[in-house]
Amino acid sequence: MSSLRSLLKFLKKRGGGPPIELPSVSGARLPKRVPKALQMGQLEALLNAPKVEEPTGQRDRALMELIFGAGLRVSEACSLRLAEMDLTTAALRVTGKRGKTRLVPLPALTVPWIEAYLATGRLALVKKPTDLVFINEHGQPMSRSLAYRIFEKHAKAAGIAVHVGPHVLRHTYAVQLLKGGADLRAVQELLGHASISTTQVYTQLDLEEVQRKYKAAHPRK
Repeated sequence: MSSLRSLLKFLKKRGGGPPIELPSVSGARLPKRVPKALQMGQLEALLNAPKVEEPTGQRDRALMELIFGAGLRVSEACSLRLAEMDLTTAALRVTGKRGKTRLVPLPALTVPWIEAYLATGRLALVKKPTDLVFINEHGQPMSRSLAYRIFEKHAKAAGIAVHVGPHVLRHTYAVQLLKGGADLRAVQELLGHASISTTQVYTQLDLEEVQRKYKAAHPRK
């Protein structure tokens, strides 16, 4: 529609366009898609899929634990640097969209997986000095595409039929926080959302689950 309006404006200026009015209809918008979230059984199966006796398995487990434990975007995880992690206080300093920095706490269960990766797996992968936390098999910075392939590989191994990417764990993180009673504004800060309306999408997902349980349990369903 935008292209059509631009074309008709151009033809009208040239004086050779058809004698019709420009369309005044506003641009079509797709409805907001409700994010996917994993069930806890699926999440555990995914996290347990990597072979943690191998350096890449340690890295993959630490990556998935970090994205779920801190609700990171895949780009934030791939660009995370050692100096931005404080495992003593279990906190991260994350630089998100538009260069905005936020502090994010790490769950107690996430920290040991990161410590194990840094102590052994990462040392085996490093080929030259780098301060990036996550690197590929050649010691180079981990790309977003590699992160997506890691998730696809382990989701398949875990027997999860639906598509699972890094953002699915971020969605799961948000939903679990809201289920646990976290304040919407706090979740907005943790996720690094500029607008509260973006975070509110997760409340819709939670409400749908409540409605399903209500309908299943109510005697007059």
